[in-house]
Amino acid sequence: MCLAVAVSASAKDYYASMFGIKSNGTTLNTTSIQKAIDFISEEGGGKLIFKVGRYLTGTIELKDNVTIELGEGAVIVGSVNPYDYRQVGDAFGLIISNGARNIGVVGLGVVDGQGRELANNFLAQVAVGVIKDPLKLGRPAHRPHLFYLCKSQNVTLKGINMRSSACWTCTTDRVDSLLIDGVTVNSRAFWNNDGLDIVDCTNAVIQNCFVDASDDGICLKSHHKDVCNDNVIVRNNTITSSASGIKFGTFGVGGFRNIQVLDNVVYDTFRSAITIQSVDGGFAENIVVDGLKSYNTANPIYLNVGQRRGDKPSTMNGITIRNLYAEVPLDKPDYGVEYEGPTLEDQPRNVLPCGIVGLEGQPVCNVVLENIEIKFPGAGNPDFAKVGTDELDKVPEMPKAYPEFSQFCELPAWGFFIRHAEGITFKNVKISAAESDYRPAIVLDDVNGASFEKVSATAPKLKAKYFVAKNCRNIKK
Repeated sequence: MCLAVAVSASAKDYYASMFGIKSNGTTLNTTSIQKAIDFISEEGGGKLIFKVGRYLTGTIELKDNVTIELGEGAVIVGSVNPYDYRQVGDAFGLIISNGARNIGVVGLGVVDGQGRELANNFLAQVAVGVIKDPLKLGRPAHRPHLFYLCKSQNVTLKGINMRSSACWTCTTDRVDSLLIDGVTVNSRAFWNNDGLDIVDCTNAVIQNCFVDASDDGICLKSHHKDVCNDNVIVRNNTITSSASGIKFGTFGVGGFRNIQVLDNVVYDTFRSAITIQSVDGGFAENIVVDGLKSYNTANPIYLNVGQRRGDKPSTMNGITIRNLYAEVPLDKPDYGVEYEGPTLEDQPRNVLPCGIVGLEGQPVCNVVLENIEIKFPGAGNPDFAKVGTDELDKVPEMPKAYPEFSQFCELPAWGFFIRHAEGITFKNVKISAAESDYRPAIVLDDVNGASFEKVSATAPKLKAKYFVAKNCRNIKK
């Protein structure tokens, strides 16, 4: 994939000091930084270079042909005053764009949102009635992102450290030709701090990044029904999260097409290593996950079709997952971090299996799992069981539920639960349980067309059949 650079080779360099921008960490530089960006754009483009220092600011908007370069030791510091932030179009955050071309933020420096203090100040203003906000789950919903780059083209984010957002850390929304390369995200300042959110972007590469987030690590979303994520590569990233590592959804109004997820590592993560969801009337098709390694993560794979909104059916067709290795812990994998995943709300008593779960009449179609090794803890306790393999109709459909691997609370399999699916292929799949488990390894319910070649499931003192299929047709094993 070829991506344009943010600025032309003939562009000029401008130093922040030229515009009276102060590096003392106390002077509010919003106006002077914005003046510098506007001036450079009007002059045909160039770099705005920040040297060592702390540069306090509110919202700054990138304009055509301008790249911010943060030298080592340079820190852009977000104001903690809610009224220092503004919204332009859909973009609300510290560093934003709206329809700009050839823009970027690069270098070895830091963008620090001071997110916890900023979010709490938003909350205080909501409490006294000055800012109107629905306070979902006691959290202000409308608070600034660290980056929100919208409707822009030829965008480069490279090398920088993104730290302590008040909301999602970096959102790229309807961006064409996007490169996020070698970025470090440390964002556990508040709840819902997603790492990198890729929303309806085309021709995008997200690579060589490290993401530590209190919500989803790298998350592809589709908020707009007439567009989708198309031609996206997510490659060679390392992720730890109190939600999911790499996630498609939850919003999937448009869809996801031609996506490659290559050679990534997920560890110490509360939910799924890879979850692909089509639950909002959109589609997920032609997606390849290759070379994923998952350690101390509660769920390796979750594929789900739901119908949360609208009458247009959600669809999933053409998912390939290969060369995956995963280790699933018996205990909660994110114990001890400041914003853990919700223990009582979503933590099942028994370790849950991988899931490929559609809806009746809206199956998950044409899924290939090849060269897979997953080590489960086993140790399922029948006293916690809600559904057995002789009563699969009691597993709820849940078309309107918020989709997570834990939405069913308990499932009657320890390795894979596959329901409402067509065209499922397992080839060279090895699953094992460290301790005995009362459940079968693999359970199929309403599956039409499935092939299991070189599939093994091992556990000490295996107490149940390793494979159970109910209401199924054309199964080969």
